[in-house]
Amino acid sequence: MSIICGVPLLECVYCLACARWAWKRCLHTAGHDSETWGLATAEEFEPVPRLCRYILAVYEEDLRHPLFEPPGGYGINPDWLILRKTYENTQGHAPPYILFLDHDHADIVLAIRGLNLAKESDYQVLLDNKLGKKKFDGGYVHNGLLKAAGWVLEAECDILKELVEKHPNYTLTFAGHSLGSGVAAMLALVVVQHHDKLGNIDRRRIRCYAIAPARCMSLNLAVRYADVINSVVLQDDFLPRTATPLEDIFKSVFCLPCLLCMRCMRDTCIPEEKMLRDPRRLYAPGRLYHIVERKPFRLGRFPPVVRTAVPVDGRFEHIVLSCNATSDHAIIWIEREARRAMDLMLEKDRIMEIPAKQRMERQETLAREHSEEHKAALKRAVTLSVPHAYLPSRYGTFDEHEDGDNSHKSTGESSVGSSGKSKTKVSWNELIERLFEKDESGLMLLKESHRDD
Repeated sequence: MSIICGVPLLECVYCLACARWAWKRCLHTAGHDSETWGLATAEEFEPVPRLCRYILAVYEEDLRHPLFEPPGGYGINPDWLILRKTYENTQGHAPPYILFLDHDHADIVLAIRGLNLAKESDYQVLLDNKLGKKKFDGGYVHNGLLKAAGWVLEAECDILKELVEKHPNYTLTFAGHSLGSGVAAMLALVVVQHHDKLGNIDRRRIRCYAIAPARCMSLNLAVRYADVINSVVLQDDFLPRTATPLEDIFKSVFCLPCLLCMRCMRDTCIPEEKMLRDPRRLYAPGRLYHIVERKPFRLGRFPPVVRTAVPVDGRFEHIVLSCNATSDHAIIWIEREARRAMDLMLEKDRIMEIPAKQRMERQETLAREHSEEHKAALKRAVTLSVPHAYLPSRYGTFDEHEDGDNSHKSTGESSVGSSGKSKTKVSWNELIERLFEKDESGLMLLKESHRDD
């Protein structure tokens, strides 16, 4: 066409598109992502720096003789450590993790480390996915991360059930960083769906904190599970903003200009409304906490501010052109800035001298506001025609949602029945495969089990 017309039309269009994309990216800063969000309180943000230290403890070989201890220590009593799994124990099926009984905060914590650039097994978990490959609860999730979560639950199901039943007033918290954040988010999803396998644990006792989260679930799931999953993002972190599937990034390392070219043309030509209606597109999960510590066109770090919301649109959709995009992904920096932000919140509360009674009232008000914000996000998702998004029932629970591709109950059975009256215990991985794929035999087994019960 360029030769026939005598004018390089295609080249001009491409250059204009690239110029528009670069102009928008140069003017876009991380603060714009959360400028309309509310400020987080000390009560809701308190677990974040503590859980960051627990995740850092996974990197230690011996907690009694730590080598990389942060200022103030890990906050873990070695006598309360239930178990520790390394790469040799997981055999590459999942990242290393620890199970810790936190008596000080009435919490059962499973902390998972982040991506190890030297381990091929971690890359295999990331690359085990294709867009729209794995369906789960009416949405889509990352296949490799879901398999890793299934392996962890298969290995630790009995001990988790024992701890949950032994300590009925303790919460069950899954925490992870980077790759581990995706596994932790999948753990929360599966446990909520199959709470009966952990002693019928109540949904309100299950929590997840995804630090520097990977985009691991579709938008309808990310909003629906915002009452369970919390994601923490430090300023310019690249991973929650990387809409390109993780497997495509690693496969395109040797052709990075090609990847950037396609991203440029796509962001220029495809409107955000169309992206929201793609049911296979993955997002950072749950409620978002954004730590902002730098301002545009200014040098140095400022006192960190934490903003929070359950957004539907504008959910970290654009990569920020920043020299800190990779350093802000490091768990060490996230722990440090989260601790600074927490200290500032506590100092502000101390200056205001809030009485204990008012603190309790503020916690109740905060829980009510979070619930209302969650419902508003669900309504907005329906308004924006997000695929498979639906409103909760008037009784405060989610309606059983069925569609042509994924029909199942919102809670699974702890075991599925075989022919006759005998029952066979089914592993987590097998249960996931049978229930959340288009598998008629799995649905029939679930119905038989339900009739036997």
